Amino acid sequence: MSKRVRDVSEQVLADDYYVLRKASFELQRRDGSWVTHQREAYDRGNGAAILLHDPDRDTVLLIRQFRWPAYSNGHPDGMLLEVCAGLLDDDDAETAIRREVLEETGLEVEEVRPLFESYMSPGSVTERLHFYYATYSAEDRVAERAGVAEEGEEIEPVELPVTEALEMMRRGEILDAKTIMLLRWLQASPPGAR
Repeated sequence: MSKRVRDVSEQVLADDYYVLRKASFELQRRDGSWVTHQREAYDRGNGAAILLHDPDRDTVLLIRQFRWPAYSNGHPDGMLLEVCAGLLDDDDAETAIRREVLEETGLEVEEVRPLFESYMSPGSVTERLHFYYATYSAEDRVAERAGVAEEGEEIEPVELPVTEALEMMRRGEILDAKTIMLLRWLQASPPGAR
């Protein structure tokens, strides 16, 4: 831990679906003086996200699902197009993303390639997201349903040509940050580098 942070204390404000904590701490400035801060952070655990790409047909497989926070913040129907993603729970990132792909799309992918990690909203959320890339084909589908029924998930797999997904992103029809990051990665990566 950093020597520039001291006297940390945390208070749990909410512990229902995830955990909201309020922290008090002192942070050392560049001039050597100390300043006291109080911050709230939402802890939902770390996660993983994956771009599923069929290079032969140049398509991506996304999912559409309802997102309450987006709906409550003005999205007309709350239905977002996203890459497959989920929390790690007690798994390592690769195991978790394979589980999420199967649950959300019915696909079993062979090789998953780690790309990068990112804090998605470090001013208020502790989550660090692991990003992956995998290829798929229509033959990889093994399940009939998308989403975990016991968790109330209603997920619709949506296959799109890459060009259409990029255009939807430009038109503001794809608004999810992790999806935009992975589509931009795909757009910037030459086919031999994928």
